[in-house]
Amino acid sequence: MAELRFFTGSMDSGKSTLALQTNHNHAARGRQGRIFTAHDRAGEARVSSRLGLTHAAIEVDRGFDFWRYVVDALTAGGRIDYLICDEAQFYTATQVDALAKIVDELQIDVFCFGILTDFRTRLFEGSARLVELADSTQVLQVEALCWCGRRATHQARIEDGVMITEGEVIVVGDTEEALDDGRSPGVVSYEVLCRMHHRRQMTAARARAVSLSPDPLPFG
Repeated sequence: MAELRFFTGSMDSGKSTLALQTNHNHAARGRQGRIFTAHDRAGEARVSSRLGLTHAAIEVDRGFDFWRYVVDALTAGGRIDYLICDEAQFYTATQVDALAKIVDELQIDVFCFGILTDFRTRLFEGSARLVELADSTQVLQVEALCWCGRRATHQARIEDGVMITEGEVIVVGDTEEALDDGRSPGVVSYEVLCRMHHRRQMTAARARAVSLSPDPLPFG
């Protein structure tokens, strides 16, 4: 029986690495799949791992129709045994519903990989729907670490050196595009923090500045 499986974890927990490894393992056994992504840091239509691995992928925007894509491919004589869906947190609830339909109606395995919560500590739309629908949800065992050494569970967005907790949900890396209100987003980066330091908005740079930890651990 085909399954809809969701693998989740914070940044730096190896989600994209596992996505590419999963694709490799299935392809090595003669199975044929498709790889999808959205807003990957390497650019459009690429899956990239922080270890340096990359793979071409199909970019998923908010209007992408998974059901129509798969049905059209099968009707044209193509073969699809599984789907790899990276950055699934950015998918819409409707798109996740379509992935569940593909599993149930077409018996195609779907493997989704994504972050649970955004920089505001709120569930992403796609991740919330995956938790509701997936046959299994697995938290990755590779733990990302906060600068203090504790397990990192939260993503912090830093703009021009300042951690923020409100704003556009999707801002990937450094961007020159203006936000909806016309402001420039400036230089954007992300850092993983434990819950306590996310609540206190205590990034590694701020900890160094106030001498709470002269030598924060080199993680983040």
